[in-house]
Amino acid sequence: MPRKKSVITAAPMAEILKNAGAERVSEPAAQAMAEVIKEVAFELAKDAVKFAIHAGRKTIKREDIELARKNV
Repeated sequence: MPRKKSVITAAPMAEILKNAGAERVSEPAAQAMAEVIKEVAFELAKDAVKFAIHAGRKTIKREDIELARKNV
């Protein structure tokens, strides 16, 4: 069965983990981090959409993301 391609790849997640102090990062760990980040980002995006709609806009703006981030 072919693997579903993720929107967020493992390589940047491994880099983030290394920047946070990890000496080595396994591929499964980087993939797990990508999945968690994708879930968090999706929830943040849903909140940002709600803020834009509440403001009477269809366009998501930076302020919507910043407001959504405060709710996380």
